[in-house]
Amino acid sequence: MIQLGVNIDHVATVRNARYRGLLEPVDNQSSGAEPDPVRAAHEAELGGADSITVHLREDRRHIMDRDVRLLRQLVNIKLNLEMAAIDEMVEIAREIKPHTAMLVPEGRQEVTTEGGLDVAGQPDRMKSVVQRLQDAGLIVSAFIDPEIEQVQAAADAGFDVCEVHTGPYAEVFHRCGGDLRQPALQDAIKQVAQAGERISALGMRFNAGHALNFHNVHHIAALPGIDELHIGHSIVSRAVFVGLRSSVAEMKALMNRAQERSL
Repeated sequence: MIQLGVNIDHVATVRNARYRGLLEPVDNQSSGAEPDPVRAAHEAELGGADSITVHLREDRRHIMDRDVRLLRQLVNIKLNLEMAAIDEMVEIAREIKPHTAMLVPEGRQEVTTEGGLDVAGQPDRMKSVVQRLQDAGLIVSAFIDPEIEQVQAAADAGFDVCEVHTGPYAEVFHRCGGDLRQPALQDAIKQVAQAGERISALGMRFNAGHALNFHNVHHIAALPGIDELHIGHSIVSRAVFVGLRSSVAEMKALMNRAQERSL
């Protein structure tokens, strides 16, 4: 059964828009700032989420150290920590010990993660970071573009999981209006599928995520061998109108129906 990882970063984005100056990055646990990502994680659990994802950025623009520490203590499902492959984040992950550490590229000016991690371009660094995280007992994932070269490099570096970047697919889906008769959309789906096949063949777990929403998720959820989708912005956006618990449940149902139809 396909799993859903809910990214709650943008709950923290809303909180920080109002309370940024009142938050302490590490120790403040009871400022009254809302909405609280820790409460959001609880609602996502009740909606059927299989894991919670947060991205602790260098500039702490949304998720704070306090959030990650409390989430690790309180969530009853998997905690996936997205992080840059830098020493500061590696040490935080080794201390807090989320269930999964996912290495992603990180830019100071980007709104959200843009593009996959270039594992192939820095093999020695990736192998070293993966080993340090695995030595602390973590499952380590790479967020990569749907390119066979990057899949092979991730396997060579020792990653346990590859999450395929579905942003390009989502962009093509929107441009084509979701029309599967359009060759561009067929090609975009094929690229993700081929990367997934190679990931599975190399013994890694095949996940996918980025820019997936209630309109385009079904083609990705139906791919053979896919284990987990990570979705955040669209779930949090819908939650403004229907609540987070309901939004998560609706997304999970869409994914399950898509997978069932593909069997």
